[in-house]
Amino acid sequence: MKKIGIIGAGSWGTALATVVADKGNPVKIWDIDAGHLQRMEENRENVDYLPGVPLGENIAIALSQEDALRDADVVLFSAPAQHFRSALEGALPYIKDDALIINVAKGIEQKSLKRMSEIAADVLDMDRYVMLSGPSHAEEVGRKLPTTVATASRNLKAAEAIQDLFMTERFRVYTTDDVVGVELGGALKNIIALGAGVSDGMGFGDNAKAALMTRGLAEITRLGLKLGARAETFAGLTGTGDLIVTCTSMHSRNRRCGIMIGEGMSPQEATEKVGMVVEGMFTTEAAYELARREGVEMPITEAIYRAIKGEIKAADAVGMLMTRDKKREQD
Repeated sequence: MKKIGIIGAGSWGTALATVVADKGNPVKIWDIDAGHLQRMEENRENVDYLPGVPLGENIAIALSQEDALRDADVVLFSAPAQHFRSALEGALPYIKDDALIINVAKGIEQKSLKRMSEIAADVLDMDRYVMLSGPSHAEEVGRKLPTTVATASRNLKAAEAIQDLFMTERFRVYTTDDVVGVELGGALKNIIALGAGVSDGMGFGDNAKAALMTRGLAEITRLGLKLGARAETFAGLTGTGDLIVTCTSMHSRNRRCGIMIGEGMSPQEATEKVGMVVEGMFTTEAAYELARREGVEMPITEAIYRAIKGEIKAADAVGMLMTRDKKREQD
């Protein structure tokens, strides 16, 4: 058995806690929101973000960050991407030197334009760092519906250790050493999901959404290859798989936000109505700047960026994309 400490008691952190706790591993979960933790303890359920999923006896609510991480063999960070740096830095004093670190945040840090592993590399031995990603809605994992993900690390032994920790009959885990590809697939698909939602909200139908997803994957892959990822990663669970589930499901906060924008709501109003962090709203800006820095053409990302910044209306974004100069599909 491994002792697990989890930082971040949102829907995904809680769902993953249930996976490892159901295998007999003791889990302690902590969140910066003390009131939220108190409600979890009182109800033995995450009523705010994952209602209907009881917390098993192996899951304890930690009173402090130090309490959550004391003697933990594995530390899992489930903070939003824009808060991963501060969460990691705050936790470091309490993490054992030989503990494995898992990060499940999907995003690119604004201003620095760094991926999550690049942030971690400033303070961690990266042989201990593992990314977990894939097509995985917390609501379904919590209900023990079949789900498949991947773990990524430059150290395959670390990725395999986390694979063993999470693998169950309902939660299948693959491994890879393409950290760059896994991170970019997980982060950038949120942008395309925003666009797919806008398309749905404007009533454009399945043809338009299929085109957005397919051409979106093309530009995700283009940027990924420029940054050192492998093309085949984007055809896998953390690329195509995550893109499909995020662009088509109402569990997806990014798609729901996009739908409301497509229906005429402002980006700010739509984000507030979703009620939780919409990672794609942050990632779009970072990815737009990253693509410009790297000289990579990402027209869908640019159109969505300009729409959510208020520079153009959603309908104008569609016109931008549909009237671009003619291209070969492979370009």
